[in-house]
Amino acid sequence: MKYMLVMRASEEAYAGMANADFTEMLETVGSFNEELIRAGVLLAAEGLADAEEGVVVDFSTEPPVVTDGPYGEAKELFGGFYILNVASKEEAVEWGKRLPIKGPGFKTEIRRVSTIDEFPQDNEWIKKERAWRESTGQL
Repeated sequence: MKYMLVMRASEEAYAGMANADFTEMLETVGSFNEELIRAGVLLAAEGLADAEEGVVVDFSTEPPVVTDGPYGEAKELFGGFYILNVASKEEAVEWGKRLPIKGPGFKTEIRRVSTIDEFPQDNEWIKKERAWRESTGQL
């Protein structure tokens, strides 16, 4: 099963990281990533650029409204993610508890990633997506 570990933090928590030693942080995260690789569970891991560089597309109106970051109303910011292929939700939680960036204001949301096999296989769009995934080696 695939699970996404969504790394979130408050603005205060990110601000506290501003003074962290970047080389030390890379060593800490790199070591954790190496554990995931050795365990054979890592499928993807990415960090995100600063929220000020992003935009929000709000579909509350037609046409949708696009707003530049930062997101003043956000209590927590989505800072990156891991996608793991593990045997169970419990295993995903155990990996999530070991994430190296932690402390007050940091959280990790863990959600199962739905697979194409969970959708109606006779649907035209699912057939097209399955063919694309097979052609790109994803299935």
